[in-house]
Amino acid sequence: MYPTISDFLNDIFGVNIKLPIQTYGFFVAMAYVCGGIFLYLEFKRYSKNGILPPILKAETIGKPAKPLEILLFGVFGFIIGYKIFEMIFHYSEFVENPQKFLLSSRGNFLGGILTGIVVAAVTFYDKHKQKLDKPKLVERQFFAEELVNNIVFIAAISGILGAKLFHNLENINDLIADPVDSLLSFSGLSFYGGLICGLGAVMFYIWKNKIPIPRFLDAVAPAIALAYSVGRMGCNVSGDGCWGIVNNYPKPSFLPEWAWAYRFPHNVVNEGGLIDNCSGKFCHILDQPVFPTSLYESTLMLIIFLILWFLRKKINIAGMLFSIYLILAGSERFFIELIRVNNTYSIFGFNITQAQLISTTSILLGIFGIFYLKRKQKLLQH
Repeated sequence: MYPTISDFLNDIFGVNIKLPIQTYGFFVAMAYVCGGIFLYLEFKRYSKNGILPPILKAETIGKPAKPLEILLFGVFGFIIGYKIFEMIFHYSEFVENPQKFLLSSRGNFLGGILTGIVVAAVTFYDKHKQKLDKPKLVERQFFAEELVNNIVFIAAISGILGAKLFHNLENINDLIADPVDSLLSFSGLSFYGGLICGLGAVMFYIWKNKIPIPRFLDAVAPAIALAYSVGRMGCNVSGDGCWGIVNNYPKPSFLPEWAWAYRFPHNVVNEGGLIDNCSGKFCHILDQPVFPTSLYESTLMLIIFLILWFLRKKINIAGMLFSIYLILAGSERFFIELIRVNNTYSIFGFNITQAQLISTTSILLGIFGIFYLKRKQKLLQH
């Protein structure tokens, strides 16, 4: 396992560079980047083929910078400089525990003041250049692909908060035992929590910008599948605890050991026993091999992405592709839960996990969506 990117570079290339980048966080960031790229490509295709017409927006240009606007940007610059200068001057401490460093009150006051002044001055100067004697109202055309950066940003913030919330609700005992670490730790994220909250926030933004929700859902379906595949690979590479139950079954001849039963050495959650002659923060290995379920999910979701990307030009009914995604993604997660370590709930005598409840709902919604959209299409044709 590679808890940090520095561990990966050191092991693979023999390069010992201390970088403040956790492997899991790196893959999560790459998940959003990959999802954003493919959403952009799909929106671009929609615009080119006239599926999504341009968005008309009225905006006022030529207004001078407001004092409150300059102040807010200055405060933002202060916070950035306050942290960045402290990181530069105490880099070794920052690399040792970047999460704790960022969330602490530590900072460089002078660096914050200088950065705040610069940001405020740039904001004023930029607005001053565009100022008109008399501000005017103009109508501007936007294309859907121009909104992708905002969509990714909204999805990232709301998705991570939702993923953290759902994970803590599912592991309420851990939250009660150590609320600070449970709430602030970057490990332990629920995919469905991220999907529900992230998608909900983005859909509100899409609705405000008058993009048809069914078309957006179809465009984003392959992107979500790919993003999840990339993110789950981060779970597997870092060993963040998203693994399966103990696996002592005979290994199929066509699979390597690490793809069947793995002990996740140097995992970031420090589960298992200590590794001999190991020094550092991550020196644990599981006592028994387990199913590497994060690897299975990453592979399956990559396959689902390829299926959806292939089907996207062959399905013309808006909302149908997303319905297919709900069925495929829900089925994948429901069956993975059978061999995955997770908390269960007892409902009518059945033990079921939070993810299985949500994935079952996902499958049912997908099936309903397909039948509803087909029926609606037939009625329109008649």
